[in-house]
Amino acid sequence: MNWIRVSLLFLFAPLPALAADERPNVLWIVVDDMSANFSCYGETLIKTPHVDRLAAEGTQFTNAFITAPVCSPCRSAFITGMYQTSIGAHQHRSGRGELKIHLPDGVVPVPELFQQAGYYTCIGNGLPGQPSRRRGKPRLGKTDYNFQWDESMYDSSDWAGRASGQPFFMQVQLPGGKLRGGRDEKAQSLTQRAKEEFGSAVDPQAVTLPPYYPRDPVLLRDWAAYLDSVRFTDRHIGEVIARLESEGILDQTLIIFLTDHGISHARGKQFLYNEGTHIPFVVRGPGIPEDAVREDLIEHIDMAAISLAAAGIAVPETMQAKDVFAKDYQPRDAVFAARDRCDETVERIRSVRTERFLYIRNFYPQRPLLQPNAYKDAKSILIALRSLHEAGELDTVSEQLLFSPTRPAEELYQWTTDPWQLNNLAEKPEYQATLKQIRDRLDRWMVETNDHGAESEAMYDSDMAVYLQKGNPAVPKNIKLMKRWAAEGK
Repeated sequence: MNWIRVSLLFLFAPLPALAADERPNVLWIVVDDMSANFSCYGETLIKTPHVDRLAAEGTQFTNAFITAPVCSPCRSAFITGMYQTSIGAHQHRSGRGELKIHLPDGVVPVPELFQQAGYYTCIGNGLPGQPSRRRGKPRLGKTDYNFQWDESMYDSSDWAGRASGQPFFMQVQLPGGKLRGGRDEKAQSLTQRAKEEFGSAVDPQAVTLPPYYPRDPVLLRDWAAYLDSVRFTDRHIGEVIARLESEGILDQTLIIFLTDHGISHARGKQFLYNEGTHIPFVVRGPGIPEDAVREDLIEHIDMAAISLAAAGIAVPETMQAKDVFAKDYQPRDAVFAARDRCDETVERIRSVRTERFLYIRNFYPQRPLLQPNAYKDAKSILIALRSLHEAGELDTVSEQLLFSPTRPAEELYQWTTDPWQLNNLAEKPEYQATLKQIRDRLDRWMVETNDHGAESEAMYDSDMAVYLQKGNPAVPKNIKLMKRWAAEGK
């Protein structure tokens, strides 16, 4: 990690203590279902001038990773600055039924900490003219936390309602990759919209796919539409920046830009490979080094500590997030991630990533990687992949990495030279010492952070009662399969 365009001395310089009227606004831009496909991260098929501007005027992190590759555990983590596994919020869309999840004693959501410090707290799309209230309550952005929380921790959906001179904490929530939808028809519709609004759309034939995806027309159209969704997202971010400028508050606002996980695809969203966990992460604002690139490992939860520290609010000692700009910050030598139940599909996967290696542990190795899942299986890209698999038209790599009926209990990759995680080193004799060392590291992390582990049958049944009410015929079928596999010890 030798490409860092700022000196460590400057990078970790302490921020001066701020008087109440000098405290910065804090604005998070959180984008759904999107990997680091921005110009400043090396994407060449599209231009993203507004995210590029944030990077040029701030600090860009090239090795930022999510702790949970699906939305509700991810948001539960960053809104508390805690690993979702430590607070029992790691099962996707859990606590929706009769059984509820409550935060451990001493864990306080970040918006509450900002409110207690006198900040105006809001969550929405960041643009003016949007209704701030609905039926007497704030019209909020995405708040699918897995624990019980008090809606009063948000004052509104927009900072326009704050008192004169009052600083604000704002979350701008954007649909990102979800703009292309899950069906081929929706992807083609977004392509047409791009032609109308930008004058052109991404050519599907120009797209480069990960090596385990076939160049099927459906997949190519989907990826092209996804890249156009990046363009729409970048434009929206530009409009938010323009608003801050027009109000004369851009330079007194700390902006953190990131995505909630990687692209929604077969081996992306919901999984712990680079495709699912590597995210863009850019910080711009008062005291932040400009035109700086950092290659040290960070976790998405670190945004909580960065933000509190910038506002002069004490970071709770128990918070697992780290202020990566602090004078005494010691760069992480490893980052961790966990995937657990997603909707009705039971899963448990853990990973640890060091400077060179990615280790993944599959707790259900007798199950296929692409277990049945009503949400993902309804997507055109998954339908196309399964159809090609059933017809025997996939190559060996695709079959092995997507449709193997089982998976290794352990996976080890040298992720810096194998960015798509194609070559599992776990069984190679020359890597056994590394495997043991990194395996032990994951074990220690699980114990030290109080990993809550597998979901109880009672909690699963409580949440599934809600899913069954939605009427999707695939859900009860999948629930029955999950229970049968569990009974078989699979």
